[in-house]
Amino acid sequence: MKVAKFKKISPGYLFLLPFALGFLAFGIYPIINTFVLSFTDTTIMGGDGKFIGLANFTRLFADRVFPRAVGNTWLMWILIIIPQIGFALLLAALFTNARLNIKAVGLWRAVFYLPNLLMPAAIAALFSTLFGLYGPVNQFMVRAGFLSEAMRYMEDIGITRALVIFITWWIWFGQTMIIVMAGMTSIPLQLYEAAMVDGANAWQMFTRITLPLLKPILAFIFVTAMVGGMQMFDVPFLLTDGRGSPQNSIQTSMMLMYIKYNSPKGHIGAASAVGVVVFIMTAIVAVGIFYFLGDREKNVMKSTQKSLINQKAERPQS
Repeated sequence: MKVAKFKKISPGYLFLLPFALGFLAFGIYPIINTFVLSFTDTTIMGGDGKFIGLANFTRLFADRVFPRAVGNTWLMWILIIIPQIGFALLLAALFTNARLNIKAVGLWRAVFYLPNLLMPAAIAALFSTLFGLYGPVNQFMVRAGFLSEAMRYMEDIGITRALVIFITWWIWFGQTMIIVMAGMTSIPLQLYEAAMVDGANAWQMFTRITLPLLKPILAFIFVTAMVGGMQMFDVPFLLTDGRGSPQNSIQTSMMLMYIKYNSPKGHIGAASAVGVVVFIMTAIVAVGIFYFLGDREKNVMKSTQKSLINQKAERPQS
C-alpha cells in the first residue's frame, strides 16, 4: 500500500527537484553565505578572512555615507511608487470601465508595457547623453532661446533625482497597470450592480469595493516594487559618474555596496554587511505591508458588504 502510494507521487517530486536544487543553489546559499561573509574581513584578493564579529556593521553605521545612501534609496523609491500606483489605478479604472468602453484596450496595454522590455542601463545611458553638456536637450533649449548658455543638468541634485525617478517610473508603471487591471477584472460584477441599485456613485464604488478587494494585489505590488527599489543600481550608476554625483544625491544602497566591493583588495565582507542591512530592512517593511494589506479576503468581503448596507441605511428615504 505504502509502496504504491510512493510510486504514485514520486514523479511529482522528480519534477520539483530541478527547481528545488536551483533555489537552494542560487537562492538560499547566497543569502546564507552573505550573512557569513558579513562577519568576516574576507577580500577577493586575499581569499578567506577571519571572523571579526560586528566590526563591519560598526564601521558601516559610523560611516556618514551609509545613512545618506539608505535615505536616497527610500526617498527615490517612495517618489517612484506613489505615481506608479496612482497612474496604474487611474488607467486600469479607465480601461476596465464598461461605461467608457475604450477601444483597442489591448493595444494601449501593449504600448504602456513596452518600456518594460527595454534595458534600464540603455535608457540611463540614453538620458545621460540627452542631458549632457552638449546634448540634444541643451542644443534645443539654447537655440530656442530658453537658455542663454548650456546648462550642466547632471550637476543639479533636483534634476538628477528627477531623472532617476522618471526613468524608473516610466519603465515599471505599465507592468503595474496590467497587474491592477487583472485584479479589477476578477472582482465580481454583482457587487457593482448591487451598489448601483443602492444608489452608489462611481467614486463610492471605487473606494468601497474596488480598493478594498484590491488589497492583496496592492500588497504584492508594494512588496515586489520595494524589493526592486532597494536593489536600484543600474539607472543611478550609469546616469552620472558611477558614485552617485552630484554630492552623492543619487547614490543608493546597492551602489555603496558595489563601491565597498570595488576596491583594490575587493572587500567582500564589508560589502556583504551592506547587503545584510538592506535585506533586514526590506524583510521588516515587507512583513508590515503584508500585515496591513495582506490577503484577508473574508474580512475584506465582510467590510465591503457592511459598507454597502451602511450606505443603503444612510440614504434618505423617499
